[in-house]
This record gives sequence, C-alpha cells and structure tokens, in this order.
Amino acid sequence: MKALLVIDMLVDFIDEKGALSVGPAGQKIVPFIKERIEEFRKNGHPVIFICDNHEKNDKEFDMFPAHCIAETAGARIIDDLDVNDEDKIIRKRRYSAFFGTDLDLYLREKGVDELYLVGVCTNICVLYTAADARNLAYNVNIYKDGVASFDEKANDFALKEAENTLGCRII
Repeated sequence: MKALLVIDMLVDFIDEKGALSVGPAGQKIVPFIKERIEEFRKNGHPVIFICDNHEKNDKEFDMFPAHCIAETAGARIIDDLDVNDEDKIIRKRRYSAFFGTDLDLYLREKGVDELYLVGVCTNICVLYTAADARNLAYNVNIYKDGVASFDEKANDFALKEAENTLGCRII
C-alpha cells in the first residue's frame, strides 16, 4: 500500500510573513499538493501531515530562526490544505519525519511500503525523511512539482541526491 507524506506545509514555511518562509516557491506547490491529497483520499490511501513542532528553546534555533513553535499560529497547517478525520498528523522536532516519532510504526500498522513525498524544504526535511525511509526499506517517490526550497540550486541538488544516492524515484 502507498501513502502520501505532506511535509511541513505550515504557516511559518509557506506564508510570505512566516518566520522561515520559503517564499513564492512554497506557495507555488500548494495547488499540486491539494490535487495529490484529493487523489490519495479518493483511492483510500493514507494522507499523513508531517509537522515541524518545536519548543521555544530548541537547539535547532542555533542554526535557523525560531519557527513552528508548538501551539503558535506558525506551527499550523496552512488553511489551503484541509485535514480530515482519516488523516494522520505527525509532529516532529528534527528534519526527518521518522526521528523520534511513531511514523514507522503507523505506516507498518497500515501495511504501507511505498511513500510519496511532497512539501518543504526539499534539501532539508524532505531529503532527510527520504533518507530515513529508504534506510527503513520503504520505496520512496518524490513529486518534483510538489516540493520546494529556499534555494533552487539546493532543491535540484536534493532531488539528484535522493535519486542517485538514495534510490528514490523522482516523478
């Protein structure tokens, strides 16, 4: 079975006034992601929203500006993407959706062996989620029209790395 991971489509990353906004590249992928969500739901496949969610004093803020702080508006899934009762929300504190979460357990309970990734940032959370997924023996597909980053070159590098090193399929 396959599942869609919607990675970090949160106010702080997508809204132009977000604390760590990806900018127009992040906003551009929203319609594509909405279509994939509808497609997966229609076909009875799990849709999982992966949400960056930090404490106020998180060590990640030594590298990046404070963002997606738990229980703030910036940590919310953007309004353009609706979450329904069948969807799963996984909150994470690090780049990978697998690190310190129950994502792997949830996927295995559902019988999922193939993942489709969309979201931001391609060279950070998408790439590290893909790496952990491959290390856990999942087949991984990344929609190139469904991912974005702060930097187009970093985005392109991450897609090549995912394909050439990790064995992900870029579609």
